[in-house]
Amino acid sequence: MGYGQQRKRVLIVGGGVAGLETATSLARNWRGRNDAPEVMLVDRDSAHVWKPMLHTIAAGTRDIAQQQTPYVAQARDAGFAYQPGEICGLDRARREVLIAPLYAPDGRELIAARRLAYDALIVAVGSEANDFGTPGAREHCFRIDSRLQADAFNREVRIRILQCLAKDESLSIAIVGGGATGVELAAEMVQLTQAAVAYGAKGLASRISVTLVESGPRLLAAFPTDISTATQQKLEALGIKVLTSTKVTDATVEGFLLASGTQLPASLKIWAAGVKAPEFLLDMDGLETTRGNQLVVLPSLQTTRDANIYAIGDCSSLKLQGAQRPLPPTAQVASQQASHLIRHLPLAMERGQPVPAFAYRDFGSLVSLADYDAYGSLGKFGVFKGATFHGRLAQVSHAMLYRRHQARLFGFWRGGLIWLADRLNSRLRAPIRLD
Repeated sequence: MGYGQQRKRVLIVGGGVAGLETATSLARNWRGRNDAPEVMLVDRDSAHVWKPMLHTIAAGTRDIAQQQTPYVAQARDAGFAYQPGEICGLDRARREVLIAPLYAPDGRELIAARRLAYDALIVAVGSEANDFGTPGAREHCFRIDSRLQADAFNREVRIRILQCLAKDESLSIAIVGGGATGVELAAEMVQLTQAAVAYGAKGLASRISVTLVESGPRLLAAFPTDISTATQQKLEALGIKVLTSTKVTDATVEGFLLASGTQLPASLKIWAAGVKAPEFLLDMDGLETTRGNQLVVLPSLQTTRDANIYAIGDCSSLKLQGAQRPLPPTAQVASQQASHLIRHLPLAMERGQPVPAFAYRDFGSLVSLADYDAYGSLGKFGVFKGATFHGRLAQVSHAMLYRRHQARLFGFWRGGLIWLADRLNSRLRAPIRLD
């Protein structure tokens, strides 16, 4: 690099599955090269948790301290820069992202508002639950779309359980949304209750009730029908009340008002239905968005109105040729899109080669019902495409998804050591959070 010539910068906004994997791999691939682009990651949180694991953090059946990856530590190990903050605007003409001020809990300003320049911008801010404007949902319902939200819900659950035991009261929990998040959280709540009973919370099981509400005709609409049926039967066998074809019209302090006019009492209310991207994407300096706030991208994963801006993961909308719908907002899609950019973005930035079209491979879907069971369906590739399975094989397959994510972040050997530490902790430590 010549004297005075600045390094190009790849700015990644969002440290979820897609964003953190992209930042980690690009930085490692470019490490040690003085002429290589600088990689910078921006996220409003301080640590990463694999999103499909958030429901276990929320229930307290996994320890958040063991499963989170601090961005500062990952940045040091991989070689990228980390900036805490939340995006609040975009200046495409100057190729700058506007970052909002960062405040302490007591209101003190920690970091002033700033602008971060980029040559290539990758937006990977994920998604959140969609309450579809349901009155009271934001005011009265917990969400578990992020590490902080999952931890906040877990703290409240432990408080309510203590109150339940101390005051000899009942605790009714209602979860809106029969997708993977809602289904898995419901099962984890049963596991939490049974583990708490084993630690001396006598009578707790009879005082806690869990209800799962789904507006559609069946749970897990994205899965084959046989998995939906088996999942509902298993949840009901665990004592969970499942309501399908049931629409929530209002959320109140006392519970949910249903379209039928009946009231569903609930001490704790969780909204896990629907998917949408963050609302600030609607005001991203004219970029094209969908009704769900997602950035519309070309097959190259570039946004339709700016070739220097890419969007991957849940916050992007890509409709492949011949497909009736855009790709689903899943960790599988996000990881594959991250791998695509990791492979082709360096060639685009260094040699001017165009990023080729993204090709998605559907390897199937998995859902885990805590330690009780798991179900899986094979994708559209392989000899047994479309087949379904459950039990130990599905549980192991679900666990391996997380291990693969860890290997991409930490490498094969370190990822293996982390897996070993997790196994040892599962034998030596309590199965639920007790602090």
